Amino acid sequence: MKCKPGNTTELKGYLQQLVAASTQEEACLQYELYQSTEDDTQFIFHETWASQEGLDVHNQQPHLKTFIAQASPILDGGVTIYKTDRVA
Repeated sequence: MKCKPGNTTELKGYLQQLVAASTQEEACLQYELYQSTEDDTQFIFHETWASQEGLDVHNQQPHLKTFIAQASPILDGGVTIYKTDRVA
C-alpha cells in the first residue's frame, strides 16, 4: 500500500498499531511490516496465517476495521493483495 505524500508518518503509526494487535491473534504466525527503501510512502506486509479460517477471522477484527477507516483517506490508490505459497 502507498500513502499520499506528506502522510507517511501518520500511516506508519496506524500500521504499527495494526501489527501490534494482529500479532496477538491466535492464528497469526507472521505479520511483518516493511517500508520501501526507494519510496518511503510504500509499505508492504508479509503475513502468514495458520489457516484460511484464521485469516477470515482476522479480516473481521475491530482493529482491522479501525485501521481501514483511519488509513483510507490517506492512501494513494488501493491495496494490492497477493496470496502465495512458499516454494523454497
